Amino acid sequence: MSYLTYTILLALLHQQIASKAVPDTAENNGTSVSNTSVTDHFMYFAYGSNLLKERLQLKNPSAVFVTTGSLKDHVIQFGYWKKELLNNTNSWHGGVATIKESKGDVVWGVVWKMDKDNRISLDRQEGVGIGFYSPLDVTINTDEGEVLCRTYQMNNFTAHQTSPPYKQVVCLGAKQNGLPLDYIKKLEAVETNGYSGPSILDDITILKPAVKGKSLLMVPEERR
Repeated sequence: MSYLTYTILLALLHQQIASKAVPDTAENNGTSVSNTSVTDHFMYFAYGSNLLKERLQLKNPSAVFVTTGSLKDHVIQFGYWKKELLNNTNSWHGGVATIKESKGDVVWGVVWKMDKDNRISLDRQEGVGIGFYSPLDVTINTDEGEVLCRTYQMNNFTAHQTSPPYKQVVCLGAKQNGLPLDYIKKLEAVETNGYSGPSILDDITILKPAVKGKSLLMVPEERR
């Protein structure tokens, strides 16, 4: 049995045990959450900027790569939750990713295993407390079978072009983790608003050591 298969089977076993021993819901800023977060860890499906390990681990250091996977009958979109706040509170300076049900489409992403303590920091990053995103459980299809994961969907979505820094992080994360080439090309074809000022990308770049005069952020990282 491969390490990947063992990790997924162990996570599913923990979820099954927890669902029998603990009620399926818990308090989370007034939001009901599922049994993906009542064990000592939970599985998280990332499809936007958190595809990139260095971005996710800025606020959620426990995140460990498990596998890649797809969410069927959904499509990725870029926008913001309140038009009037787009230029005032958006640290990416443009639209950010969300998912929407769409028959026949598919969203590819990464399944991360995270300590339950990082559920709070992840919710904070996604703006759950202020109504930006809502957490939900999704079934992700992987090479090892289906995995129940926590992910997030934007509330009050309004379409907006994303910024070049945000698009860069999403595409780097897709390449870093080996998402399908045709899906990467789809992400690379997304139009941007041309923004060129400071963004969260600067915080990520600062953490990366230089190699031959270039940031490691610019080089797809080989998974170990």
